[in-house]
Amino acid sequence: MPRIKNSPPSLVADWDTLHRVFIRPEDENSRKTLVKYMEQILFGLHDFLNRHVGVTEEISLIKLAEEYTDTRINKNPQKKLADVIKDIIDEIAPRAVNITSPYFIGHMTSAIPFFMVHLKAITAALNQNVIKLETSKVLSILEKQILAKIHRLIFNFDDHFYLKHVQNTETSLGVFTTGGTTANLTALWVARNKSFSPKENFESIEKNGFFEAMKAHDLERAVVLVSKRGHFSLKKAGGILGLGNQNIIPIDIDSNRSIDLVKLEKKIKELQADKKTKIVAIIGIAGATETGIIDPLPKLADICKTRGIHFHVDAAWGGPVLLSEKYRHLLKGIEKADSVTIDCHKQFYMPMSSGMVYFKDPKALDQIVYHARYVNRPGSVDLGIKTLEGSREANSLILDSALKIMGSKGYALMIEHGIEIAGQFAKMIEQRPLFQLVTKPQLNILTYRIVPVDMQKKLETADKKERQRLNAFLDDINIKIQRIQREAGFSFVSRTRLKTSLDNHYNTVVLRSVIMNPMTNVDILNEILDEQESIFHNL
Repeated sequence: MPRIKNSPPSLVADWDTLHRVFIRPEDENSRKTLVKYMEQILFGLHDFLNRHVGVTEEISLIKLAEEYTDTRINKNPQKKLADVIKDIIDEIAPRAVNITSPYFIGHMTSAIPFFMVHLKAITAALNQNVIKLETSKVLSILEKQILAKIHRLIFNFDDHFYLKHVQNTETSLGVFTTGGTTANLTALWVARNKSFSPKENFESIEKNGFFEAMKAHDLERAVVLVSKRGHFSLKKAGGILGLGNQNIIPIDIDSNRSIDLVKLEKKIKELQADKKTKIVAIIGIAGATETGIIDPLPKLADICKTRGIHFHVDAAWGGPVLLSEKYRHLLKGIEKADSVTIDCHKQFYMPMSSGMVYFKDPKALDQIVYHARYVNRPGSVDLGIKTLEGSREANSLILDSALKIMGSKGYALMIEHGIEIAGQFAKMIEQRPLFQLVTKPQLNILTYRIVPVDMQKKLETADKKERQRLNAFLDDINIKIQRIQREAGFSFVSRTRLKTSLDNHYNTVVLRSVIMNPMTNVDILNEILDEQESIFHNL
């Protein structure tokens, strides 16, 4: 059991101490320590992280947890600022995960440009709350401007449209959210409400509730259709919105691993034949979480338009590809969506956490308007009237500033690097006999697994039962290799489960790589594969 540390006699919580702590460091020593480390972070972020963190310290989570079981809050201060900062650098940082490392290629969280820390610090210092104009003023106005810029990137309407809506207090082109989950939830919230129009004594689902909505429209079920590769936040939305997560219906994928349009059409006909069922929305994916695959957005848009169904595109990952003149064609059809999700803390390279959701119709967000007497009063122009979140920091300032610093071309260079290096990585994997490429990268995500040559031959001729046995054995190998590599702390890839082929009914363990750090190159990727081969040969 950890020892509970009592505060030194010199540290006492009184008004004099509180006043000093609130407005400045306690003493010159605290100031020097703060300046020492903050200077390194502000002007040498990546070197600082590589020096103090590496990828992560080789220590088990069980041992870590045993060191963090003290549940008492000390009555008086325990440490001065200088000591707290030193503890963070010496004890916390080495046990965190250095996502800045170019060897960290396992998740959709990566290095951020060093200036993001400056922008985040300024945003925190200003502490503007964009729920309301009275707590944000110009930041709310700036937010509407940056929303219009990204809306234009997606939907590309004419100048007249954006001049009309950029600062229009009665319309909204989109909203910032805390992330992709709340962005998707907001999109489906709007789609759900739009699906249940006023009727006789029924005013709205928001006012009368889901039960009354279903009764008024003589329905028993409301569903959303999406590829099996859809993000799990969509199921969360189904649960929260009362649809039921089982009614977020997964559609199988085709040979390209995108949504199977034939099976989608079949499911739509089946559902629409049942007059008691309503299709609330169809979702297209622009950068699937596990594979990076993009659905056929133009065809999905046409299907939705023909049938009058809300078309949402989850572009949390792939949305910023629109900044690349070279690869924006991959997202063709996104401009036909009714709503679009994009994450800022993914390929806009912003700090955690920030997402956005956009709507083609500037009046769409009227479906979810809320007021209160003390804030967001009727007739006000507060941004919080049309957002799921209440209090919210001014992330728009960070994105606006980053776009000014980087320009669309700067972002495009990073995005293009990721796509092209991922393509080279796929070729490297295919050239190594020990590895099997499972999903080729369409953007900058790919999956593969370790399959010894003798087992590759056995899989080719094995029957269903034998194939399942061999795959289970391979699963164990790939799990061990991924865990050993992760715990060694030099490099990192993640893992998931996928079918290695469409005729295979077994979801096998695969290694997953996300190439988004501009410092990651082919030499580093070769080292990562070498390490995996070495681990395999030492199992």
